Amino acid sequence: MQIQVLGSGCPTCKKLHEITVKAAGELGIKDAVEYITGGDGMQKIIELGVMSSPVLVVDGKPAMVGFSPDIEKIKGLLVKK
Repeated sequence: MQIQVLGSGCPTCKKLHEITVKAAGELGIKDAVEYITGGDGMQKIIELGVMSSPVLVVDGKPAMVGFSPDIEKIKGLLVKK
């Protein structure tokens, strides 16, 4: 499973990355959560056709756009894949 958090590097993006790492750990997912920010992160967001950030990407597809502090919601998105 490929898990990425894309964003500009703002505090909201960082928080989504932290929560996603925690959610993956609690689910026993061994794959690293890649954190792509700055110009590279924004370029990937544009390539996905998404118009806001941060973006949680699972296996190359946007799973969540925007920020949610709900770890259970994030776990649900990771389990569906």
